Amino acid sequence: MTSTSHGPRMAGDGRREANAATVLRTVLDHGPVSRSAVARLSGLSPAAVSRQATDLTRLGLLRDLPEPTGGGGVGRPQIPVDLHTGATGGPVAAGVHLGVPGSTFALVDLRGRVLARHQYPHVALGPRSLPETVGAELRAFLGRHVAARPLLGVGAAIGGWVDPTTGVVVRHDALGWRRRPLAAELSRSLGGPAVRLDNHARSIAQSEILFGRPAARRSLVHLFVGNVVDAAVGLAGVVHQGPGAAAGDVAHLPVPDSTVPCPCGRSGCLEVTASNTALARTAVRRGVVPEPEASLVVDAAAAGDRRADRLLRERARAVGRAVALLLDVLNPDLVVVTEQASVLEPDYLEEIRGAAIDLSHVCDDPERIVSPHAGPATLPVAAGTVLLNSLFRRPIETMEELRYAEVSG
Repeated sequence: MTSTSHGPRMAGDGRREANAATVLRTVLDHGPVSRSAVARLSGLSPAAVSRQATDLTRLGLLRDLPEPTGGGGVGRPQIPVDLHTGATGGPVAAGVHLGVPGSTFALVDLRGRVLARHQYPHVALGPRSLPETVGAELRAFLGRHVAARPLLGVGAAIGGWVDPTTGVVVRHDALGWRRRPLAAELSRSLGGPAVRLDNHARSIAQSEILFGRPAARRSLVHLFVGNVVDAAVGLAGVVHQGPGAAAGDVAHLPVPDSTVPCPCGRSGCLEVTASNTALARTAVRRGVVPEPEASLVVDAAAAGDRRADRLLRERARAVGRAVALLLDVLNPDLVVVTEQASVLEPDYLEEIRGAAIDLSHVCDDPERIVSPHAGPATLPVAAGTVLLNSLFRRPIETMEELRYAEVSG
């Protein structure tokens, strides 16, 4: 991860940055929108909005829409402003989610919409060579799809314990990594674009806050159930990291009624009960699928295999029981569950909801438990959000940092 200093920042710079972020977020939420409406919605003065809109337009983040014609009204026409999205030649962010079985690449615009996407399986690819090979594949993907649009940089998301400040994967048990400088390795393989790295559960939570349901900005818990099981908590629009960015480790959260033994010495831990690895092993043992791959179980259920469907419902109820514990401890406005089957098929989300509501002592509203807003595109959108989040919080400074990284790279 690249960090730069452009000299001492004065109090006026802080106000300018905060005002620019407010204008950008207001346009994200309400655009296309006139400058006068931005002032009314944000509480900033018209003069401040005008200054910040001019700066953000100069940076390529906003654009004026064509001047309205006709109308016959009295006075100056209200020319709307909107985000300069990739569809109109505006800047784009690349996203890469590094999973255990494969990586997903995407190009996303300033609204978190996917413009291009590619799956890259890690067939016969060892953990040691993973960053270099994935970086080379991502570079080829960008060469095919970026075209003339400005590339802001690359957001990367991965499971495990990740320190976003240093761009280091502190621990990833499934890959056997310890203190892996993944952001720097990917940047070298890509040939220079800035790479920002974070844990995928936090990235999805931040994606929900930026682009998802309004309740996510008040408070949310996000539970990720894949080969890695982890979580994230967001309060007032900020995703909690904790000391050392270690927050979110729920692999050993006890699941009520589960007796599955865990390598930690206990039984009923969430990861050994409900992870993709656990699901796939059980499916092979029951003869549902020939190989231990969770996606095969999901495909079999979609094709009408009742055994696969029953297994996915069992997993969904286990996830729901874990959700109940999180609800009772944190009582958030929203619980977002990323679990492959329930993202694709609402019936499994209903199983999660039912088990959670049956067990929870504080929540009787199943609508508080949802799948991610981006659906099957959740992971690549979240990866792109690793980069876009800093842009919406500190647009001027972030653009300066990205341009400096591009020049120095």
